[in-house]
Order: sequence, then C-alpha cells, then structure tokens
Amino acid sequence: MAKYKRIAEEIRNRIINTVYDSSKPIPEQEKLAQEFQTSRVTIKKALDLLAVEGLVYSKQGSGTFVRKNALQMSMLDTRADEYSGLTNQIGDESKITSVIVSFNVRFPDEDECEKLITTRNQPIYDIIRFRLLNDEPYTIEHTKMPVHVIPNLTEEILHQSIYQYIKNDLGLKIAGANRRIRADRPDEFDKKYLKCNECEPILEVNQVVYLESGVPFEYSRTRHRYDMGDVLVVDLKYSN
Repeated sequence: MAKYKRIAEEIRNRIINTVYDSSKPIPEQEKLAQEFQTSRVTIKKALDLLAVEGLVYSKQGSGTFVRKNALQMSMLDTRADEYSGLTNQIGDESKITSVIVSFNVRFPDEDECEKLITTRNQPIYDIIRFRLLNDEPYTIEHTKMPVHVIPNLTEEILHQSIYQYIKNDLGLKIAGANRRIRADRPDEFDKKYLKCNECEPILEVNQVVYLESGVPFEYSRTRHRYDMGDVLVVDLKYSN
C-alpha cells in the first residue's frame, strides 16, 4: 500500500474514533508530515483522498476540517479498495454484533478450488455470519477459507473479527482483492436476517482476497441491505 494511503487510513481511523474535533481544524500539513516522517506532498495526497471520500474539507486560510457527518458516512459506506474487515472499517467493536448462522469444515467444490487455488482434498471453512450495526441488520456474509492457510478458526474469533485474528494473531498481511459488485433480489437468508421484503433490492459484493504472498485466503459474497450504505469507489490519479 502506498504511503499516502496508509496515512489516510490512520487519519480515517482517528476521524472514526473522534480523535479530531469537527469544530477545530485537524493538525496542519507540516505537523502531520513531521509526525508521519514524510513530505507535505504525501500528506496532501492523503488529505485529498479523504476529501474525495467526503470525510474532510478545506477552508482557505483556516485549515482542514472533519465534516460533521463524517462518522455516519464512514460507518455505512464500504470502500471498494479497502480490505480491512468490518470491525476495522467501523472503528468501534462495540457497535458490531456477529451472529453465527453456520460454521462448518468441508471439502471444496470445483469452483471453490479454482478461486482459492486449493485441491479437492484440502478442507475449507464454510461460514455464514449475520452482522448487525448498532443492533440494526447490516450484512449477511457467506465466507469460504482454506483451513491450511487460516488455521484454528473458532466460534470465539467469528464473534469478533476474523481479519484482526489474521493480522494480529497469525501475523499475515493482506494485499488486496478482486471484487464484483451487483444488485440482486433478496433470498431466504436476506428476508430472514436482513428483514427484506420481496421487492427490496440487495447489494452483493463477491470477492477473492489475497495475502501479501499472493495466496488467496477468502472467497466470499456479502449481502447488504440497500438502505445501509453504499460501496464507495475513490479514483485519484496518483501513481504511488
């Protein structure tokens, strides 16, 4: 990940955790450059990225400020190029409830073998989780992971954050993902858990997520309520 994106992620987390008061400007670019040991150009790129996301804005002669609705936007919108998991995206684990619908280990089918680059005799986790945000239905996650790549998953981990377990306990680094986003009609899981009726659309994100080593560790589809946030695509013309 480019340095300006890492800095933007840290500032984004500070905004989510209300480190910065929206009534006051955030630290000047020069101070941020000193803190992150980088140039003002890199800091400007990071702030430009956050501005495009709608989290900050600039007042000429006054500095850069956090938008008053930034927390709400950050909680509900999903970045198309972000692979940090829902807990990190929200920034407050207490706001998220995870309900395990099913958790099994089985052998993969042909499609799962292709996506996860595994063999038919290498078992995978088959996980369905229902996620609530502030006690409101948010997503249904259908997730497959190779057991030999992500070992020792437990129900306790599933109730918390799989991505934090991968990064903090297993010490693995997540590189990126291939994603396909589409609209769909609600299925029986959506009607039951997301409280959708037959006429309400669902936003589905299909993805294969890769470790820094290039090994795929997740093949999943996540079903979102149509009224619980958007998928945000940020396109800045920076080469690094």
